[in-house]
Amino acid sequence: MSERIVVLITSGNMEEAQKIAQALVDERLAACVNIVPTVHSVYRWAGKVEHDQETLLIVKSHHAVLDRLIQRVQELHSYEVPEIIALPLIAGDAAYLRWLDEQVEA
Repeated sequence: MSERIVVLITSGNMEEAQKIAQALVDERLAACVNIVPTVHSVYRWAGKVEHDQETLLIVKSHHAVLDRLIQRVQELHSYEVPEIIALPLIAGDAAYLRWLDEQVEA
């Protein structure tokens, strides 16, 4: 398994997404966070199918800090159960991956 990961997080609005992104980068839990302003999410919650506009964060980080990253997002997030899912980053540009490694304090 790759130590590098991409973490997907949805939030209810841009302000919250920016707050989370800033904290993760400032605290060196992420090298970079892309914010996608609007995604349409369809999901089941409390027995009902919901349709919502959300903001998507795409976080580049390391598996070694994932537990801390999740804890920090939970502290900052307004959702009762925020979406925080990590996927292995299996390949990429060598220079970018070196930069990513240098930015995250594992």
